Amino acid sequence: MATLARSIGTRALISSQPHTSCELVQVLMKLQRAAQLITSTFDLDALVDRVVNDLAAAIGCVEVGVWLRDSETDEMVLQSVRGCTQNQKGCRLKIGRQGMVGHVAASGRMHYAPDVRLDRYYIACEPDTRSEVTVPLKVGGEVIGVFCVDHKQANAFSDDQLLVLQGLAGHIAVAVENARLFQRERQERERMQREAEEARAIQQALFMRAVPLVPGFAFETAWHPAGAVAGDWFDFFDLGDQRYGVVLADVSGKGMPAALLMSATRAVLRTSAKLHSSPGQTLMHLNQMLLEDFPPSKFVTMIYGVLDAGSREITLASAGHPRPLLINHECLFLDVETGLPLGLGASSYPEHTVKLDPGTRLLFYTDGITEAMNLHYEEYGPARLIEHFLQPDACVEGLIEQVQRFGHGSERTDDTTAVLIHSR
Repeated sequence: MATLARSIGTRALISSQPHTSCELVQVLMKLQRAAQLITSTFDLDALVDRVVNDLAAAIGCVEVGVWLRDSETDEMVLQSVRGCTQNQKGCRLKIGRQGMVGHVAASGRMHYAPDVRLDRYYIACEPDTRSEVTVPLKVGGEVIGVFCVDHKQANAFSDDQLLVLQGLAGHIAVAVENARLFQRERQERERMQREAEEARAIQQALFMRAVPLVPGFAFETAWHPAGAVAGDWFDFFDLGDQRYGVVLADVSGKGMPAALLMSATRAVLRTSAKLHSSPGQTLMHLNQMLLEDFPPSKFVTMIYGVLDAGSREITLASAGHPRPLLINHECLFLDVETGLPLGLGASSYPEHTVKLDPGTRLLFYTDGITEAMNLHYEEYGPARLIEHFLQPDACVEGLIEQVQRFGHGSERTDDTTAVLIHSR
């Protein structure tokens, strides 16, 4: 663009009037600045305003305007104008039916009126306008807008000047189209961001509910999505007769699809848990439901326990989930036999019952913790998990912080979630 201004802009745009050497330099600098500004911004309004104002000042015209095509109404809309007292930004002209702008938008060819008083397409605007050139803005052969320049002198534009204006129009067209694409992409990103924030708020509302008050027991939870929303989730529900459901699950995938499947699975589980007394039966029923509705290749790993506060026992069933960690004077991964992850195929879910004596803790966690990697591609692993909970002040939030420190600098790709049951 700057090359265009240097090569023919000076002699063409300023050839109709005599200038001193200083004036020539000033006009050239204005044209170069205009050329740079055309490609220096993705803000559509700022772009066309700069084009209109700088070129009007450089050329000394009565009026300069940029009209853009509204694809929904197939009209031309005035995007920016300088020097006009009749039309304001937002004015519309019908393509092919109104004015030189409408004519050029329909024909796709430049139209020059050496004397606007004799031109059949010209619509009178400023009283001292005598000539007008209207140039289409084209991208990919399609007219996306029109660039028009009015002058108070009759036949004010030479052939060289018309060529320069056509060259400028070509650059303006590309810049306008780029700004429009950027604007649409930004709006789409903002829309997706708003939706993600709303979804995260909904998930947080589910998880921020108070944990149940169970005599003799307390619960710690930690939920840290890798993105705006998560496929990891935990839940508690009262089953009556001092029995409580405790669940931790991990939906395959990430982001919004995983979050949607998480919500569906959670709703079905809450219904199934009240229909079946044992966790194994609950997971079998849940699996059958998910096999009917889940998309292919999607699945859920889950550890589900029914805590009996009266007997201080918890009965567990696992659907392909990492083994829970029993913490007492030592740490021991429970040898819980597991069935298939939910949604993959028919399976049974064997049960395992554990006595939770006072002072005992039981940890449920997702593989986003044990499989977290550092910069050397080392996993956090089960050994570090045990080491953490051998510390007297160990807690699940401290665990998540330690996992994050371990993976500092590496890409975090999975959610990290944990539930710790304290027997008191």
